[in-house]
Amino acid sequence: MTRKNSKWDLSPAPEGTGHISLKEHYGVFINGEFQTPDHGNRFQSINPATGEVLAEITESSSQEVEQAVAAARAAYDGEWSKMGGRERGKYLYRLARMVQERSREFAVIESLDGGKPIRESRDVDVPLAAAHLFYYAGWADKLNYAFPNRIPRAIGVAGQVIPWNFPLLMAAWKIAPALATGNTVVLKPAETTSLTALKLAELIQEAGFPPGVVNIVTGHGDVGAAIVNHEDVDKVAFTGSTEVGKLIQKSIAGTNKRCTLELGGKAANIVFDDAAIDQAVEGIVNGIYFNQGHVCCAGSRLFVQESIHDELIEKLKHRMGTLIVGDPLDKNTDVGAINSQQQLSTIEQYIEVGKQEGAEFYQTDCDLPSDGFWCRPTLFTDVAQSNRIAQEEIFGPVLAVQTFRTVAEVIKKANNTPYGLSAGVWTDKGSKIFNMTSQMKAGVVWANTYNLFDPTSPFGGFKESGFGREGGLHGLSAYLDF
Repeated sequence: MTRKNSKWDLSPAPEGTGHISLKEHYGVFINGEFQTPDHGNRFQSINPATGEVLAEITESSSQEVEQAVAAARAAYDGEWSKMGGRERGKYLYRLARMVQERSREFAVIESLDGGKPIRESRDVDVPLAAAHLFYYAGWADKLNYAFPNRIPRAIGVAGQVIPWNFPLLMAAWKIAPALATGNTVVLKPAETTSLTALKLAELIQEAGFPPGVVNIVTGHGDVGAAIVNHEDVDKVAFTGSTEVGKLIQKSIAGTNKRCTLELGGKAANIVFDDAAIDQAVEGIVNGIYFNQGHVCCAGSRLFVQESIHDELIEKLKHRMGTLIVGDPLDKNTDVGAINSQQQLSTIEQYIEVGKQEGAEFYQTDCDLPSDGFWCRPTLFTDVAQSNRIAQEEIFGPVLAVQTFRTVAEVIKKANNTPYGLSAGVWTDKGSKIFNMTSQMKAGVVWANTYNLFDPTSPFGGFKESGFGREGGLHGLSAYLDF
C-alpha cells in the first residue's frame, strides 16, 4: 500500500515498536522508587494518531505531592547539596549516555504518545535532550568559573512543570541545570504526554541517583498547582500557557520563591525581497508545519515584502502540497497528529475564526487517516493586523500571512503583539539582520534559518512570553543564589 498526497506516491516506511517497553500502568516516582498510591486514581495516555490507549497513568493526589517534596528536601539537605560538583556531573554524564543508548526507544515512545513525526523525535528531541544533559554535566564542577568573583549556591527544591509539545526535551531542559547546580527536583509532566518522563525516571533509577534527587508526579493541572504552592518548594520553573503563567505569578507573589516562566508566543517570520526565496520557504515550512505548530516559538505570523509576495506564496503552496500528513511512525511523514481532541477543537475554532474575519483560506487536499486527531497544513493570506489569527496563539499548523513595504513598517507590525518569544529574519544583507534584531522585541531571533536550538544558547521571552532564560549559563544562574 502506498502513502499518497497530491505530489508523491511513497511506500510506507514505519519505524518498528518491538524494541520498546511500556507498562500497562505507571505509578509516581518518589524517593527513587515507583509507587502505586492506594487511591487508585488513574487516567489514560492516548496515542493521538489512533486513539489507542498506551498506558494508564496515576492521577497524583496532594499526598503524593507532599511525599515528593519531602523526598526532594531530604535529598537536598542530605547527600546531594553536599556532594561535589564533579560527582554530580558523573551522574548527569551517566544519564546522558543512557539516553543516547536508548534513543531509538525514546524516539518511538515520544511519537506514539505525542503524535509528532518520528523524524522530529529521532533527529531533534532525543539528541537535544542528551545534549542538554551532557552540557550541564560539564558545568557541574565549574560553577566558580562560570560565575567568577561570586559564590554560587544551590537554591533548594525546584518544582518544575512541563508541557506536552516537547516532553523529553523539556524534562532534560529543566532537570539538567537544576541537578548540576546542586538542587533537587519535583517534576510534573503534561497529562497527555507523561510516558517519556516516566521512562527517564527508569533511567535515573538505573543510573543509581541518590533517592529523592528527582521525583516525578503525574496528573492534571491541580497537581502542578500543588507543586507551585507548596511552601517547601524554593524555585518554580514552568513552561506552558500565558494564562497559567499569570496564575503562577499571582500565587507566589509575596513569597521568597524564585521563578522562571517560558510561556506562549506568536512569532513573526519576516522575509525581505533580497532573501533566498526557496531557502525561506523551507524555513517557513520548518517553522510552522513540520512541528504541527506545536512549539511556542512557531513562526505562525509570516510577513512578506510586497514585491515578492505572489512568488513566495505560490512556492509555499507548492511546498505545502508535498507534505505528507499521517502516521507519526512513518519516516515519510512530515506532519503528524494533533496531540489531543481538545487541542484539535481549538485549532478548528481558530480556522473558522480566520474564515469569518475575511482572510483568504488555503488548505492542502491530502488524505487524512480515519482515526486519530488530524489537521491539514493551513494558510491564511490577506490577513489584517487586528485579526485574531494574527494576534492569538493557535498552537497548530496554521499560518497567517501579511505584507509590508519598509523595515519600519514590519518592525512595528512584528512587535505589535502581547508576546515576545521568538522571530525570524530572511535577507541577504547582514546589516539588515543586525538592524532588525536590535529593534525586535523577541527573546530569540533566527537569521536565515528557523527553530534551531543548542544547549549553550539561552532561550526565553519578553512581555507575555515570560521571563528568565533556559539554556547556557543563563540556565545555570536561574538555579543559583549568589
